[in-house]
Amino acid sequence: MRIALEPVSSRTTIQEGVYQQLRNALMAGNFDPGQTLTIASLAETFGTSNMPVREALRRLAAENALEVAPNGSARIPAVTIARLDDLCRARIAVEGLATELGAPRLTTSDIATLDRIAEEQHSIGRNSNVYELMARNQQFHFTIYSASGSEVLLQLIETLWLRFGPYMRMLSASVEPRMRSGEIDPADLHLPIIEALKAGDFVRARDGVINDIRRTHDILRDYCPAGEEEPRGKGSALASRR
Repeated sequence: MRIALEPVSSRTTIQEGVYQQLRNALMAGNFDPGQTLTIASLAETFGTSNMPVREALRRLAAENALEVAPNGSARIPAVTIARLDDLCRARIAVEGLATELGAPRLTTSDIATLDRIAEEQHSIGRNSNVYELMARNQQFHFTIYSASGSEVLLQLIETLWLRFGPYMRMLSASVEPRMRSGEIDPADLHLPIIEALKAGDFVRARDGVINDIRRTHDILRDYCPAGEEEPRGKGSALASRR
């Protein structure tokens, strides 16, 4: 399900509510790379004054999720192969470690939750609801990472996913027609992770998470413009280490 921006309830701090909604939407890939977000339009959407929106954009810019112009408007960062490679290298390192720590601590109930999510992904894939699929994908991964017990790792992973948002937007556009044609099943990469967890093979579970990240990277590389940071002909450092 695509995350919709809504007026902020008076039951929460307005500034925090605006920040959290924007953060979740960015992480889910709700905005196009290079898209401009104006303070006035966001304030109208949230039903607030400009001030909480301006502060939310400032915080998100500090997390490198947005680029803020001198007039206060914000822009979704552009996508390039170099940035994609850099983000995926960091994701492999940090999320691999979180899985290594979290996998042995997952309960039977946690693994049942992962099973349910994978089944939901399979059903969602048949209906081509790509935004709902992305939400389930995030839920699957963070169920594992949260078990690590590391607040620092979780914060790092959330920041990486936040910066990965524009690539998630690209991924949704590329995956939807392939799901509709039956070419891919969204649950395929998660089932080996679940099997490894059930077998108590935590190294294989970690490798499954890393394979998931690498597969996403490979799909995105075919859609990502090279830009000026890296010639199109250069090979991926991720692929070269396999």
